[in-house]
Amino acid sequence: MIERRSFGRVSFLALNYIVLAVFALTCLFPILHMLAMSFSSNSAVTAGWVTIWPRGFNLSSYQYILDNPAFKSAFLVSVERVVLGVAISMLLTILAAYPLSKSNSRFRYRTAYSWFFVVTMIFNGGLIPTFMMVKQTGLMDSIWALIIPSAVNVFNIILMLNFFRTLPHELDESAMIDGAGNWRTLWSIYLPISKPSIATILLFSVILHWNSWFDGLIYMNSPSHYPLQTYLQTVIVSKSLDSMSTSDLSVLNSISDRTVMAAQLFVSILPILCIYPFLQRYFVQGLTLGSVKG
Repeated sequence: MIERRSFGRVSFLALNYIVLAVFALTCLFPILHMLAMSFSSNSAVTAGWVTIWPRGFNLSSYQYILDNPAFKSAFLVSVERVVLGVAISMLLTILAAYPLSKSNSRFRYRTAYSWFFVVTMIFNGGLIPTFMMVKQTGLMDSIWALIIPSAVNVFNIILMLNFFRTLPHELDESAMIDGAGNWRTLWSIYLPISKPSIATILLFSVILHWNSWFDGLIYMNSPSHYPLQTYLQTVIVSKSLDSMSTSDLSVLNSISDRTVMAAQLFVSILPILCIYPFLQRYFVQGLTLGSVKG
């Protein structure tokens, strides 16, 4: 069937494409500008000649941060946090969402447990009680202080349980007839067909752990235990390279605090830019499935 498009429809689509293209360029410009600054010389950046194309191309800023032990240590802490935090968060989310997706006849206390989770979204103990809890449990200055307090995300649980509810009930019934228990049904039937929901929650969890900086600032006593975003926050606030050192004087002459800061910020967002394309195909589907009830 050939769609007949009126002049108004064509005009509307053209306007949409123009607005979205402008919006996309607006979002890309800061990233391109930061990338260009990281590859530019100190004199070009200071003179304000850099827009989205490097001037005085050099890799000195990247050489500088790769030789900086504080940056490498913070990067490894963030990688460790993402690996452990996402794995634990995904496991707890799945284990909470599966029983909550069942009917009251299958799970007698489902409503009570559901309210238990919902209340935590409405009421928050606040920063001071959370800090005291982390301190009293001996988690201060350890990687677990960055993982355990945010291990259970109620929004992710609601997203996944709504997805589980869209799956046909016949799957449960056929699994029970074949003698499969709840564990076997979850791991062998539900999870393999839940890739959109899992990919969406996985992306949310990765971004949450990778971009968090405030908890590292208040829970880490030693700067050597800072995650990457906390380290970058301290560098941006100080706006100085005095705390860093390198034996290569030629590198120091070709960089500045702005070029190094741009290089560090770009390296910090690079993992997310690499991960997102692989999960984007599931992202919209994972968000919309379970949102509309028939």
